[in-house]
Amino acid sequence: MKVLLFLAKGFETMEASVFVDIMGWAGIEVVTCALQKKIKSTFGVSVNPNILLNDVCIDDYDALAIPGGFEEYGFYNDAFSEQAVSLIKEFNDCGKMIATICVAALALGNSGILKGKKATTYHLNNGHRQKQLAEYGAIVVNEPVVRTDNIITSYCPQTGPEVAFMLLEELVGTEKMQETKIAMGF
Repeated sequence: MKVLLFLAKGFETMEASVFVDIMGWAGIEVVTCALQKKIKSTFGVSVNPNILLNDVCIDDYDALAIPGGFEEYGFYNDAFSEQAVSLIKEFNDCGKMIATICVAALALGNSGILKGKKATTYHLNNGHRQKQLAEYGAIVVNEPVVRTDNIITSYCPQTGPEVAFMLLEELVGTEKMQETKIAMGF
């Protein structure tokens, strides 16, 4: 089993790491991808992804995970790119799980897959990002984590573990997810 972790420039390392660690504890391989051979996170951590986005074959993956990031660090440049839009649509068209944390839901909104669906995104700062998500046609729900069909969205970095465990449960079942939670001390 494999999860594709799309890292847009300016991604938040904490939001990415929950997918890596939780899936890893459960024995699921996480493969990182990005538009460039080297990218920097929000606070300057350099990462060399395992694969470039253009080389991804979605048939090789069971789910897509996308951490959020900061606009000031170029997050939306990559997250809203044509390649990212295509990747998101392909995973959705195949009915594969897509899990996002915080503003990564905006990439889903930008791709068009959230039209008429319940979702959430970053909720602070006068709800600016939630209003933006609504402009894409999403039905915004001001809750920490929202699942609609094959899509999981959440509203801030604090929700990261919950999102990753929810994705894990979908991939391996409740019993294996609970075993992983206990092993990790949750």
